[in-house]
Amino acid sequence: MEKSRKQSKPQETKAPKGEKKRLALIRVRGKVHLNGEIEDSLHHLNLKDINNCVVVDDRPQYKGMIQKVNDYVTWGEIDASVYSKLFSVRARLSGDKKIDDAYLKEKTKYKSGKEFEEAFMGFDAEIREIPDVKPFFRLSPPVKGHERKGIKKPYSVGGVLGYRGKEINALLEKMI
Repeated sequence: MEKSRKQSKPQETKAPKGEKKRLALIRVRGKVHLNGEIEDSLHHLNLKDINNCVVVDDRPQYKGMIQKVNDYVTWGEIDASVYSKLFSVRARLSGDKKIDDAYLKEKTKYKSGKEFEEAFMGFDAEIREIPDVKPFFRLSPPVKGHERKGIKKPYSVGGVLGYRGKEINALLEKMI
């Protein structure tokens, strides 16, 4: 008689039905010995280099890719205030130019960065609506380093990898 095994899933908080969340993903591990499927998923998530960050919603398609790349990224729910700081400091156009209010007013329906940030966090806008914007944020390594056990252990045992919930905001503050 064979028992069915349940696969363990990363710890996750359940949101009430209908409530959407924005998730921040930060790539913390490099390209050495990278499986092809994982490399493709990282490419589709626009996480091509270490310390790159993307902000996505919690659709099942993204959740599947996050599950696949869980051993190379850390992720959690991002707050509006942290996203506002991230967008204003780290958002770039092609040619490594900063995004300013004049550019947004000219090229989009938003009059300022603050207005776009509020619309983005309210699920009324997407980053790709801004022409020539890079779909990721390049971050600095975290001030005073990663957690004690490093980038090869899951967050649940003191490392960096995997789901960290709201604590992603503290890490982003250290990296902006």
